[in-house]
Amino acid sequence: MHRWASSIALWAFAVLAVACNRQPQPDAYGNVEATEVVVSSEIGGQLTAFMVDEGQMLTVGQMAATVDPTQLTLQRSQLVAQRDAAASRVGEVDRQVAVLSAQRDALQAQHDAAIAQRSALQSQLEIARRNHERMQRLISQQAATAQQVDQAERDYRVLQDQIKAQDDQIEAQARQVTAQTAQIAATEQQQRTAKTQVSAAQAQVAQVEDRVRRSTIVNPSAGTVLATYVKPGEIVQAGQPLYKVADMSSVDVRAYVTEPQLAAVKVGHAARVNVDSGDSRQTLTGTISWVASQAEFTPTPIQTRDERADLVYAIKIRVPNQNGLLKIGMPVDIELAP
Repeated sequence: MHRWASSIALWAFAVLAVACNRQPQPDAYGNVEATEVVVSSEIGGQLTAFMVDEGQMLTVGQMAATVDPTQLTLQRSQLVAQRDAAASRVGEVDRQVAVLSAQRDALQAQHDAAIAQRSALQSQLEIARRNHERMQRLISQQAATAQQVDQAERDYRVLQDQIKAQDDQIEAQARQVTAQTAQIAATEQQQRTAKTQVSAAQAQVAQVEDRVRRSTIVNPSAGTVLATYVKPGEIVQAGQPLYKVADMSSVDVRAYVTEPQLAAVKVGHAARVNVDSGDSRQTLTGTISWVASQAEFTPTPIQTRDERADLVYAIKIRVPNQNGLLKIGMPVDIELAP
């Protein structure tokens, strides 16, 4: 009886010891994520320099690589020459328009003078007509000679002929002004075409200059280089990945919680992230930055098959990682703050 009692006591002590040493269960499980940026070449060509190594810390705007811009530079020189030639053509056409406009203005002035002169001749014709009629009345009264009547008639007819000639001259000058105006319009069209060619050439120059600038690849996002995909001297294509960088100073932990846990999950609330580090466990404090608005089935890598059948909600926890303890893909335990 005494032995049986001793066994019971030992069993109770063992159960109590296990209970005391048992660690509290985490509220959720998750994995470390980071915003990864894959940097690619925007132009094709030979990679003349590549100043990136895996594990290297890069700053924003730091030069990472260069692609040989020789062909682009030659293309730019050719386009600049074409643009300058088109600009010279614009100047030449401008001078032609100025000359033609001056000629048209001179013709218009002559035309206007001819019209004014016709008006003067018309006045003289009216005087000659009245004088001719008066002479005819006087000769019927034997108060004028036949010579005077003939002279009045000649003056009248000469003025009629002069007016007719003046009308022909006015009509010819009007045709010249019209032709000159049409020539100016055609030259102005050439002027617009030349200016369009200058604009198009300038746009092409700007486009090539932009590609020349893009031949120098600068790092777009501060962080740690996770992987490199090329070596100096390789021929790269536009859009080809060169390296991958991620900001590891602050990472995200994606975890999943059940519906009953949602009451304790609010954006801005603190959460503790536990991670195994060698033989010890370390705890980092983060902040819940996102909570999914729609439930999903538990992702396959998280828990057992039975638990994967349950609906859960994804959350993200933003965790400072200045010491670099957390790595992408690392599994962690989460304790939600009460």
